Amino acid sequence: MSELLDSGMKLSYDRFEDILMIETAETGIIDHAEQVGDFIAHFSQNGRLLVLEILDASEFLAELFKSTLRTPGERLMVAA
Repeated sequence: MSELLDSGMKLSYDRFEDILMIETAETGIIDHAEQVGDFIAHFSQNGRLLVLEILDASEFLAELFKSTLRTPGERLMVAA
């Protein structure tokens, strides 16, 4: 799966490795990366985030969706 979003971000998912990659810039050279848990952020020399990798993406997304589901009887607030 690969898709170009309106904001210029590119998403790709590696099903075999279960990694979701979010490219935040179309151009730039990765200088260094930092990992915190299942997140790896790749930065340019001036500190701009270029790529964000989410490891164990299916588990992360399942938890994200589960946490956003409404409980029975809970009202959904929609901005007009």
